Amino acid sequence: MPYEPAARADASGASIDASDAAGRLLGLAESVGLLASGAVTSVQLVEAALEVAASVSGTVNPFRVLRGSHALEDAANADRRLAAGERGALLGVPIVVKDDTDLAGEMTPFGCAGSFSVKQEDSFLVKLLKNAGAVVIAKSHTPELGLYPWTEGPAFGATRNPWNLDYSPGGSSGGSAAAVAAGVVAGALGSDGAGSIRIPASWCNVVGIKPQRGRLSTWPDAEAWTGITSPGPIARNVADAALLLDVLSVNHTGDRHRPPPPGRTFASEAERSPRRLKVGLSTRPPWVLAPVDLDPEVEKAVRSVAERLAGLGHSVEEVSPRYGPMGLPFLVRASAGAWEWLQRVPDRELLDRRTLASAKSGWPLAGLPLVASRKLERPFGYLVGRSFERCDVLLTPVTATGPLKVGAADGLSHMRTQRLMASTCPYAWPWNFLGWPAMSVPAGFVGGGLPVGAQLVGPANSDGLLISLAAELESASPWTQRRPPSTVELAG
Repeated sequence: MPYEPAARADASGASIDASDAAGRLLGLAESVGLLASGAVTSVQLVEAALEVAASVSGTVNPFRVLRGSHALEDAANADRRLAAGERGALLGVPIVVKDDTDLAGEMTPFGCAGSFSVKQEDSFLVKLLKNAGAVVIAKSHTPELGLYPWTEGPAFGATRNPWNLDYSPGGSSGGSAAAVAAGVVAGALGSDGAGSIRIPASWCNVVGIKPQRGRLSTWPDAEAWTGITSPGPIARNVADAALLLDVLSVNHTGDRHRPPPPGRTFASEAERSPRRLKVGLSTRPPWVLAPVDLDPEVEKAVRSVAERLAGLGHSVEEVSPRYGPMGLPFLVRASAGAWEWLQRVPDRELLDRRTLASAKSGWPLAGLPLVASRKLERPFGYLVGRSFERCDVLLTPVTATGPLKVGAADGLSHMRTQRLMASTCPYAWPWNFLGWPAMSVPAGFVGGGLPVGAQLVGPANSDGLLISLAAELESASPWTQRRPPSTVELAG
């Protein structure tokens, strides 16, 4: 796609070449400031994003739909609004949304093959993004129905990790995380039903937030996936993730879950240091359907985060939360949610046999078992919540291993696939069942230069506290200074 750089002056008077937009890995807030000052135009930023997207399409492969001409039209409109003096939280900034998100004029196949109906209306979250002035340039890849912690499928092949193309970026929001890590955009929308934001954020060295259930609207659905799935932001730094969360934290009147509004903006939480906190370090996973062996390198990376927190003045002690058999009612809700979504798939014969088996298993669970599993949420919340009588925040691994190789699950039976997922990713799902906020922050690198993350978890409605703590961690050990090889090559 043609791209003609134009040198302008930034707010400080320094010259900035718009062709540096991708290579410099501009953040969301930085882009907003440059656009407002006239240092760059939205068309320039979007052209740069589309240029990077084209350059990684045959390698990283993050996108189901790339909205080239439509995105440029939206960018030109944003520039007219900027020239008229209008300002917005994301006015003119390129953004990516996940393939489970309704975007007017596009299908919502959720990673599946087949001809789905074209959506006539944006989802509520996309409307909020557009109201803030964001330019949606693409829909990102996700595995079929978001069921896997890797982003591969018959409909599109494999999305790969920008840090090492032999490995997966994780899933199911793998396309969004890979796009952010590869430098296409500074922020993206994902969704998280069992770690689907936090896992790819961890494996791509970016920040991913699963907010409190209901913090972000799921409309046109009253809830997503029986209430265990929450949309959330993915960005390279905490401040940008917080900015996205602020833009999106508005409820639709039809939302089933509506938590109390935060006391202050999440962007302001990212700018303030938290009080001295009691941090509970927990490496013991909850019960899952397979044995879990925490990789020593992953554990070392998470413990290094604990050491940094202690160095910042927080008290850290090892804890062992009691989860009980929470996995059983979680599986009921997850399976029932898959069955509900299966009803939207026009041609089930095109699905991977394992996807179909998982979704069909939810049919007998979508009635009384689902009702019962919902009622178990409160007692399990009481059981797990006792850990927060001793600590303010939990620190855990996000995954038990580093990134899996692309194709690691190829040829496995349905049961062996389930066991691989359970043994690799046992730490994230409890917070989906309970609906409490959790986020992934970069923790370091394991063999082969592959990133892994650490998970910060708080009790109900503690989103702001987690953001404040994560921002303090970032200021002490800036992870944005290290780039994947692909972005270094693109930057020249």
